[in-house]
Amino acid sequence: MESHNAASEHTVTRRTMDIVVALAFMAVATLVMVDSWRIGARWASDGPQAGYFPFYVGAIMMVASIGTLLKCVLASHPDRSNFVDRSQLRSVLQVLVPTTAYVVLINLLGLYVSSAIFIAFFMWWLGKYKLPLILPVAIGVPLVLFVMFEIWFLVPLPKGPIETALGY
Repeated sequence: MESHNAASEHTVTRRTMDIVVALAFMAVATLVMVDSWRIGARWASDGPQAGYFPFYVGAIMMVASIGTLLKCVLASHPDRSNFVDRSQLRSVLQVLVPTTAYVVLINLLGLYVSSAIFIAFFMWWLGKYKLPLILPVAIGVPLVLFVMFEIWFLVPLPKGPIETALGY
């Protein structure tokens, strides 16, 4: 019975995740180096061009990623232990999925309305709070942030249709 539970908790190996992360970092490093080269990654007569230092940061990322990838692929005893249990993955996804939705909502509804929805959702779903506590917090926090950033500090943050209709 214990081996069945252990097998049902298995998701992906550490080796697989190390390879995926190394490949992802290689992709980011390539993007950084190509774009840095595009804007100028050489030493000019007046000093380094705009992409000089980012190019070398990307190159260092690439070397480190290739090293990680080679270590994982060529290892004589690869780490095939479980990277994350299903229960741990479920906990991460309980935060990751709503947070991703929040980021998408910011583009549609603006930061403040999206934040109110995000706070209310988490208070209800994970915190199990009741509506009389959820509403003042979910409305009050974005309202305080709006006054602080938009009015006091004059820092423009992403706005939605409500803020635009109010002239901000």
